[in-house]
Amino acid sequence: MPATGAAVRKDLTFHKYEDNLKNMLRVLNAKAEAVKLGGGKAGIEKQHKRGKLTARERIAKLIDPGSDFLEIGLFAAYGMYEEYGGAPSAGTVMGLGTIHGRDAVIVANDATVKAGAWFPMACKKNLRAQEISMENRLPIIYLVDSAGVFLPLQSEIFPDKEHFGRIFRNNAVMSSSGIPQIAAIMGPCVAGGAYLPIMSDEALIVEKTGSVYLAGPFLVKAAIGEEVDTEKLGGAVMHSEISGVTDYRLPNDDACLEKIRSIVAKLGHRPKAGFDRIAPKPPRLEPAGIYGLIPDDRTKPYNTHEVLAAIVDDGEFDEYKAGYGKTILTAYARVDGWAVGIVANQRQVTKTKLGEMHVGGVIYSESADKGARFIMNCNQKQIPLVFLQDVTGFMVGSRAEQGGIIKDGAKMVNAVANSVVPKITFIIGNSYGAGNYAMCGKAYDPRLIFAWPTAQIAVMGGKQASETLLSIKLQQMSEKEGEEITKEQQEKLLKEISARYEAELDPLFAAARLWVDGIIDPADTRGIISRAIGMASNNPEIGRFNPGVIQV
Repeated sequence: MPATGAAVRKDLTFHKYEDNLKNMLRVLNAKAEAVKLGGGKAGIEKQHKRGKLTARERIAKLIDPGSDFLEIGLFAAYGMYEEYGGAPSAGTVMGLGTIHGRDAVIVANDATVKAGAWFPMACKKNLRAQEISMENRLPIIYLVDSAGVFLPLQSEIFPDKEHFGRIFRNNAVMSSSGIPQIAAIMGPCVAGGAYLPIMSDEALIVEKTGSVYLAGPFLVKAAIGEEVDTEKLGGAVMHSEISGVTDYRLPNDDACLEKIRSIVAKLGHRPKAGFDRIAPKPPRLEPAGIYGLIPDDRTKPYNTHEVLAAIVDDGEFDEYKAGYGKTILTAYARVDGWAVGIVANQRQVTKTKLGEMHVGGVIYSESADKGARFIMNCNQKQIPLVFLQDVTGFMVGSRAEQGGIIKDGAKMVNAVANSVVPKITFIIGNSYGAGNYAMCGKAYDPRLIFAWPTAQIAVMGGKQASETLLSIKLQQMSEKEGEEITKEQQEKLLKEISARYEAELDPLFAAARLWVDGIIDPADTRGIISRAIGMASNNPEIGRFNPGVIQV
């Protein structure tokens, strides 16, 4: 019989934790709604007066009615570029949508934000969209409406490997790989940005609002003295009847979006990756039951088995090496019918038969060894991996070092790095130091990586980091000024350092920089796992396992 998640008691503590997480979600959702307004109501009205839909309206009409758009990077650039008035969602809306039952990556410039100008984070977000498309062999659709590079920050977007030019390089590579790219020119498309739609496989343009050129009328006059209007220089009629740059000319946004749907509907079908799936069963605990399981204090323990009861089908899983390395839980389970391998940190304090106490959230040598072997098993069996991170790092101290913690930790990192099956990561609590790496942080190519509102991502915890930074600062001040620092000065410094470090621990800080794809309602975890595996199934090349690569 498969192991079953622990029974959940909905007592006073459960409801206290539930209220805490619901409050966090209310605050997060309010911020999300503000971000979704882009440049604000005035900008939206201006877009409508020009006969154009907004980026979010375009996506809503493009995807199948009643389907969900899995947005990625909603909080990109959050709190950044404030000196320029901010750039909500980095001026770009991006994510995974369903068109005629087929997954597709959709990228739409938000012209209400600085006329859709490209900020550095907008470039990073577009590269992330292309990465998802390439990894999963998904068609990608660009809804272009952009004034081009945001010139005050041009040095941060133009010449480097992961800058603007990489997008066009990817256009070429994706086309040669047979990944369909469809671009709709629904507004201005200027200078270097003109290459993106034209390097796509098919380009559509909307009459009167769409235009594409390497240099606009003012620059043309300044450069060569020619006076020319937008339509003659790069409008829909010219490019459809004279230059032949575009393939379809449409009268308005609605017709353009319907044409894209028609093109996608006729794409051929490829073999699937072959991940195992049976008829799904609901979890034993309703997904929102997670709210009552996560403590309101990150130093308090909780039982990961209970959390799984709200994620996996029927709350059932086969736990691998259940009695060994207990600070990591490894288990085979099903999520929405899909077979998955789960690697999760266990924040409960555990006791071995030899009387040793193991602190929850810490990776010990035996935990790392177990994790590495389980990851290898999932690769061998072609089972996608789900990582649930709540980790403070690897165990430290002379006993751990003598026991080979570096060696065993390296084995787990090696296994994660060389894993070929899809990996989906959720940061549900702490994500500190090398623990982030071993549990498949962003650097280890998870197909999707999301944070819960309870997440924190940093080299170390706030208390330890603040005290370390304080000691360094005090030493510097003492050497410079040659006098003792008073206790009051030390306390003031500690407060300043702690405040700054705590701000950087906030999951919004990580989401703004695309260290994670977004911050989600924990109740959506199960659905996102299913969506991610379905997305990854589109690449039949996944899962070609070489057991010699992962050495444990």
